[in-house]
Amino acid sequence: MGDYVPDKPSQPLDGARLLEVIRFQGEIAKLGLDLGAVMARVAERTQQLTPAIGAVVELLEGDDLVYRAATGVAESHLGMRLQRAGSLSGHCIRDGAALSCVDSESDPRVNREACRQIGLRSMIVVPLRHYESVVGVLKVLSDRPGAFDQADLGILELMSEVIAAAMFHAARYEANELLFRATHDALTGLPNRSLFYERLHQRLADAAQPFSVLNLDMDGLKPINDRLGHRFGDAAIKELGARIKRACRETDTVARVGGDEFGVILPGVGNRDTALNQAQRVAAQIAEPFEFEWKPVALGASIGVAIYPEDGQELDHLLDKADQSMYRAKRERSTGPSRSDASS
Repeated sequence: MGDYVPDKPSQPLDGARLLEVIRFQGEIAKLGLDLGAVMARVAERTQQLTPAIGAVVELLEGDDLVYRAATGVAESHLGMRLQRAGSLSGHCIRDGAALSCVDSESDPRVNREACRQIGLRSMIVVPLRHYESVVGVLKVLSDRPGAFDQADLGILELMSEVIAAAMFHAARYEANELLFRATHDALTGLPNRSLFYERLHQRLADAAQPFSVLNLDMDGLKPINDRLGHRFGDAAIKELGARIKRACRETDTVARVGGDEFGVILPGVGNRDTALNQAQRVAAQIAEPFEFEWKPVALGASIGVAIYPEDGQELDHLLDKADQSMYRAKRERSTGPSRSDASS
């Protein structure tokens, strides 16, 4: 197990947690080839099944490790790129073995300053393998020294196998295909939450360039599913994504960031009126008539707007502003299925 040295006696994986992993594998099967969704669910359940305060799936892309799924204290870092060198994850990929940091204050393999900024003291990382190559890591984090034991390592290894199986089915051979599957939504083909956040981080890093964010929440998905079935709901989500894409520029990022939630990054748009006009164009495109299997399906979305840097200079603040704007639009909607929020 590499350099894994727990500060408490080893113990077997208890039956309750093992049963949870087995049940979880059944849940994962329902996600099919949506590798991004699989990684997100694995990170979520891994944190729940260990004493972790955060869990991360990092994929190797060139000389960088990229947060492609993240929960807990790591969630705001989704899409972040970190240098492989000088990190425990980098050592794990190099050695192809599970590694542990019992205390970041005394472990020379970790980036101590980065750990202090996040408030981390201990972690475990296990390698993710695609065929013969280590392509990333699954990692859990704690704010306490020595928080993890051998049973927690067992959980991570089982969960890493779930991701490896998903990688195998999503991308049989090509590394480029694996990266695409990890960063794009399987249903719509649009960038997923991870890639959306990565591009937001890139925009924030270039502080001299203004941009806007649209947050779109689909209206009426539950009634479509209840009345017509989930095939119609999936068709509606797919069509909604395509319509948003058609209403935007090639330079814009259109992403599906949740079940019925979409996000748009508008580079170079730092004026609220311009952003609101674009939101209205998107709303008008969405509201056009749509039929699936010769049955009419009503499409609509509530749209929120946030402007950088006016509405926030940090990712969380900017997205919170877009969320608040979207919820105001949803509350205030009085006519028509689609509406964008015009308030700041």
